[in-house]
Amino acid sequence: MFRTRVKICGITRAEDALAAIDAGADALGFVFYAKSPRAVSSAQAAAIIAKLPPFVSKVGLFVNADATEVREVLKSCSLDVLQFHGDESPEFCASLAMPYMKALRMRDGLDLVAAANSYARASALLLDSYKPGVPGGTGESFDWHRIPCDLKHHIVLAGGLTPDNAAAAVSSCHPYGLDVSGGVEQTSGIKCAQKMSEFIKAVSHADRRED
Repeated sequence: MFRTRVKICGITRAEDALAAIDAGADALGFVFYAKSPRAVSSAQAAAIIAKLPPFVSKVGLFVNADATEVREVLKSCSLDVLQFHGDESPEFCASLAMPYMKALRMRDGLDLVAAANSYARASALLLDSYKPGVPGGTGESFDWHRIPCDLKHHIVLAGGLTPDNAAAAVSSCHPYGLDVSGGVEQTSGIKCAQKMSEFIKAVSHADRRED
């Protein structure tokens, strides 16, 4: 049976990270973007990561950061994957010599196949809702049926996901993974253990139905 992976993004506290792992999360996301309400410093992220058990992927989210900034974070934090949410070019993303996901915002007129081909070296494409001037975390979903079934990349869905629509997201296009943040929070940046558990259970139930 295929298992849809789940990433809990916007981790700001060690207790939330451990609760996410206990619920069954595959990956945790740390936001290195000062304008985000879920932003953490490299020191804060490193302190949380130091408390994590093995076999959990740590993902660092950046928005139009330069290479020096990314490398400074990497000196402090043991990250496994980079996630680029801005206007980073394929050449820039590949230049860090690490596995990376490229976020693509599903604006009207986006040629997703062409964009996917441009980021051929990406480990996955993260497809998010489009809102002018907002690089992510909109809390809004997009029409998942816009995603072509023949994309060669692993696809991770983001944007407006909650425990209530997680199963529908899985069924819509059978993505490799789901990336959730605000949909499993008590308040901005503070996760809710019950919502994280409900989200991951909903994904697991959807996987069993799709098998």
